[in-house]
Amino acid sequence: MDRTVDRLSALAQRIVACAACPRLVAYRAAVAQAKRRAYRDEDYWGKPVPGFGDPQARVIVVGLAPAAHGGNRTGRMFTGDASGDFLYRALYRVGLANQPVSRQRGDGLALREAYITAACRCAPPDNRPTREELARCRPYLVEELGLLEQAQVLVCLGQIAFEAALAALRELGAGQPEPVGEVATPRPRFRHGALYRWPALPWRNSTLWLIASYHPSRRNTQTGLLDEAMLDAIFRTARQLADETQSNATG
Repeated sequence: MDRTVDRLSALAQRIVACAACPRLVAYRAAVAQAKRRAYRDEDYWGKPVPGFGDPQARVIVVGLAPAAHGGNRTGRMFTGDASGDFLYRALYRVGLANQPVSRQRGDGLALREAYITAACRCAPPDNRPTREELARCRPYLVEELGLLEQAQVLVCLGQIAFEAALAALRELGAGQPEPVGEVATPRPRFRHGALYRWPALPWRNSTLWLIASYHPSRRNTQTGLLDEAMLDAIFRTARQLADETQSNATG
């Protein structure tokens, strides 16, 4: 475990120092300089945001990117914005977080058997990273997924996170996952609640599940596309699959 912690820490340092995408570098810095009125007295992070959580995580949550005035301000994914409020309540209710709210780094939040990361590590304009920016960021996700060897379930929040996780796993040699409960298609399709499975992986002989969910963005939650019961169901399924997979592996 100590080796995993050290390697995740080294990865986080490389992520924070990244300046590979000029558009994102300029935007994150401009937002940190201009600030939002409500946060005008705060020092914005204004850098790429690394993943965080339990190095022994059995559930990995993959989001889109830091919010301009959320993670780009606080320096931690899903921290200090409405999407994070929605997500952490769900994680808390299923026992994957020790508290239902996280507003800033150092506020006591601890993830239990969970790890949070993203497809893109910098806040993008209009929450829309380009294909090229996502491709430049992908090696970080590939490395994380390889390091988090205890992971049994990926929860992908939104289609971009879904596609980024699949691409990262392909780079690790995972191949095409099996759809569960639906007809196989040439490529995995995103829909809320879609479930996929890799019975075994080249770098470890264990099952990995992927669950797709709508992103808990303000637009999705305010329009009712995603409500708390729907997200709770996603994480209950994730927790159940992780428990069953671990039981089968040790039984």
